Amino acid sequence: MSQQEVLTVSQLNQRARHLLEDVFPAVVVEGEISNLARPASGHLYFTLKDAGAQIRCAFFRQNAVRSRQQVENGIKVRLTGRLSIYEGRGDYQLIVSQMEAAGEGALRAAYEALKQQLLQEGLFAAEHKQPLPRHPRRIGLVTSPSGAVIRDIISVFARRAPHIDLVLVPTAVQGKEATAQIVHALQLADQAGFDAIILARGGGSLEDLWCFNEEAVARCLARVQTPLISAIGHETDTSISDFVADVRAPTPTAAAELLSPDRQQLLMTLQEQKQRLARRMAELLQNRQLQLDAQHKRIRHPRERIEQRMQRLDELQLRLRRASEQQLQQARWQLQQQQQLLDSASPVLRLQLAQQNLQQLRQHLQQGVQTQLQQHQHSLQQLVRSLQLVSPLATLDRGYAILTDHTSNKVIQSAQQAIAGQQLTARLADGSLQVKITAVQPAPVR
Repeated sequence: MSQQEVLTVSQLNQRARHLLEDVFPAVVVEGEISNLARPASGHLYFTLKDAGAQIRCAFFRQNAVRSRQQVENGIKVRLTGRLSIYEGRGDYQLIVSQMEAAGEGALRAAYEALKQQLLQEGLFAAEHKQPLPRHPRRIGLVTSPSGAVIRDIISVFARRAPHIDLVLVPTAVQGKEATAQIVHALQLADQAGFDAIILARGGGSLEDLWCFNEEAVARCLARVQTPLISAIGHETDTSISDFVADVRAPTPTAAAELLSPDRQQLLMTLQEQKQRLARRMAELLQNRQLQLDAQHKRIRHPRERIEQRMQRLDELQLRLRRASEQQLQQARWQLQQQQQLLDSASPVLRLQLAQQNLQQLRQHLQQGVQTQLQQHQHSLQQLVRSLQLVSPLATLDRGYAILTDHTSNKVIQSAQQAIAGQQLTARLADGSLQVKITAVQPAPVR
């Protein structure tokens, strides 16, 4: 009989550990957690059991902090890890590297299959996304009426945009009835005339959030005509609803911030716009005043036109006088010529004929002069009447008055130019009056 190798207990446990780790480098096991221990080191120790057996498990801190699964006694989980032996006690155990709720693997496969199907159908396409309103007035909140989500959303709107009207469309967000209730709530919200809709729920496991991965909810979201934000779970959670919605928010609070414009920023923008408008109005008024001053300078006082007409009348009178004198001188010269011919001819008959001719010429001359005088007088009268028609003095003769400011002597043309207590001068046909305004009554709007 050959001598067998004698091992220490430590050596035996060490070889057994190596053997197990080599044969079972990675296993996936489902079971129920019991005997959970949480030492100060942050490591988790518990027993995984089913109806007929159990195994001790170690979930070291560096792996436990990455897990989103809540670890409690009595929950069913799926563990991924490797088999080993704790050499100090010789305990056979499972070193856990990953933990998820039992059945989550099947849910994950169903999630990916539905995601690919809807992606191929175009439900995630960017051209189907609607932009969010910049200044919503009324927003529908499709979520649970209880819990922190609704309180967080209301708190954000109360702080940033208290003028926005929030309307809760209650629904279950977990459980068997959640899918049908969410579809019904979305339909009601879409028909209510909201400016936008927020579909929200707090964080949870894949099973907790599964109603937002249902095909019925996804297709209902695709039919919603109102701009919609999906805010499901925490930032690391992504549901099918997030892909179909117009906008995905990492958290319900972020969704509220997307739809609630900062009131202080809006007030600052409004003040800036007000200042720009005031500057623009001031520039416009200044330009209009310059144009008005230029037009005022171009307006000529009626006195200037009357003076010009009077000057023109004097010119016409002088021309008429010169023309008459020239005609008289011409007639005298012709008379002298005839007298000379008469004196040179000397016969009485020719003298008489010459006298008759002279008499006729005198008559023609007088008639011509009289006719021209009458024509010029008629033209003069026409000019005088034209001047009277445009003269403000003729208007004054009919009982009207011209109002001028007592200080600046500017003509008052509108009630808007006068103020109560102002001193005015009223010029009439036979004099002027000093008046004081007691009240200004603008004409009624027609």
